[in-house]
Amino acid sequence: MSRIFGAVRQNGYVVRDIQAAMKHWIEVMGVGPWYYMDRVTTDWFRYRGQDSAVEMSIALANSGDLQIELIQQRNEVPSLYKEFLDAGHEGLQHMSYWSHDYQALYDKAIRIGYRIGHEGQIGGDKGRFAYFDTQAHPGTIIEISDISGTKGPFFEKVQQAAANWDGTRPIREVGNAKPSTSSAE
Repeated sequence: MSRIFGAVRQNGYVVRDIQAAMKHWIEVMGVGPWYYMDRVTTDWFRYRGQDSAVEMSIALANSGDLQIELIQQRNEVPSLYKEFLDAGHEGLQHMSYWSHDYQALYDKAIRIGYRIGHEGQIGGDKGRFAYFDTQAHPGTIIEISDISGTKGPFFEKVQQAAANWDGTRPIREVGNAKPSTSSAE
C-alpha cells in the first residue's frame, strides 16, 4: 500500500506483440479472459506536455484483485511506452492506482513534486489517466487513473469475468475500444 496513492490496482506490461502476450498469459499463467481493444481511441494524449497522436492496442484481465494490462503501441509517436521499448525493455512498465477523486490525487502528486511523463483521457472527462516520470528502473512508473466514469464499471466487469472464468472464450474483443459496461460480454 502506497502512503501517497493507496493500493496498487493494476500492473501494466508494454509488449511488442500483444497477441503473443495474451497467449502467454492464457496458456502459461492461466489468466483470463482478456478484454481486447484493437485500437484504443483517446480523447487526447500528451507526452511531456506536447500533443501526441498515440495509437495503441490494450488487453485487460484480472488475477484476483489485480488487473493485468497489456499495451502495444501501434505507431512511432512519442510516449513513455515508446521510451520503454526503445530502451530495450519489454514487460512490466507501470503500476496503476485508481481513484474516484482523480483531480485531488493528481493535484496532490504534482504538489509533492511528481512530474507528468504522459497523460490522456479516454471516454470523457471522467476517463483521465496520468503516468508520472518516476522510472528508476523498468517497471516503476506510477500511473493514476480516474475510475469515476465508465472505466470503473468496465474494470469491475473484467474482474468479475476473471473470478468465474472457466477457460472458454479467452479473448473477448471490445467493439469501439472505449470502455463501457455494454461493449463486451
